[in-house]
Amino acid sequence: MPPAHPASVPQHRRPLPLRVGTRASPLALWQTRDFLARVTRFCPVLRDAKAFEEHQLLTSGDRIQDRRLAEIGGKGLFAKEIHEALLDRRIDFAVHSLKDLETEMPPGIVLACTLKREDARDVLVPGPALAAPDPADPLAALPRGAVIGTSSVRRQSQLLHRRPDLSVVMFRGNVQTRLRKLAEGEAAATMLALAGLKRLALAPPGAVALDPEVMVPAAGQGIVGVTVRADDTELRELLAAIEDPEARAVSAAERALLAALDGSCRTPIGGHARLLADGRLRLTGLVARADGGFLLRRTLEGDAAEAARLGAELGASLRRDAPADLFA
Repeated sequence: MPPAHPASVPQHRRPLPLRVGTRASPLALWQTRDFLARVTRFCPVLRDAKAFEEHQLLTSGDRIQDRRLAEIGGKGLFAKEIHEALLDRRIDFAVHSLKDLETEMPPGIVLACTLKREDARDVLVPGPALAAPDPADPLAALPRGAVIGTSSVRRQSQLLHRRPDLSVVMFRGNVQTRLRKLAEGEAAATMLALAGLKRLALAPPGAVALDPEVMVPAAGQGIVGVTVRADDTELRELLAAIEDPEARAVSAAERALLAALDGSCRTPIGGHARLLADGRLRLTGLVARADGGFLLRRTLEGDAAEAARLGAELGASLRRDAPADLFA
């Protein structure tokens, strides 16, 4: 992330400590503490050891582990209790994996900042009984009828579209929990976000990253987003000064795509944007059936300054040409 000019960073005047909300998973805590380290570099007055107070919040998505998210209300369940803490003024801001946030924030809350994206790709992780997949074609290396553990309908649909012979079982839990289930033989392989593995300094044996054109990532994957109350102008100014411009552009495109499709958590949707060498933005979007029987993937390029328009346009195109029941 390019450094902001010191003069452009607002001087913080609020009484300390600032209260930051986060989920309690190891990855969420890593993301929160990394974000706080970034803030202190740009705002010297916050370098005091007591400048921040960490509030670990248990969300419904973390508490309910025996059902798919689609069955219990969708991915917004990873933010519901955090939003409530913000609106109740028990915390001042909150740090999230952007892919866990709804496209439409609750009234009174805004997405104030997006941080530099980590690698957005998915990773195929083989279990101990499987040989390392061929990086040239990882999915082809899976044995016929192999059981793959994932709770993501996006990953499931793309996997089964390519390999309908495979079987998918539900894997819920944090990164470490899913790797433990894999090691215990509950599945032959699983898929995880490369960003999470990198941030946790985990390198599972034989893991192979999947090209975004082969496995389209989730919208917002690899990006950390920070939410605040809409009326908190002081924190909004501070966060705007440290936002990563590229993350802002690609996340705007991906979230506009998601909003235009307006699918439920039961609808497999992928969205991945990147900036090209000439500064233009390339956006790939995907909709599918969970069983892989239908899959539509399209790409659109345009001016990065019109990222949200590109996302809305591509989303409308996918929605128009996909079966209507996908969005029911």
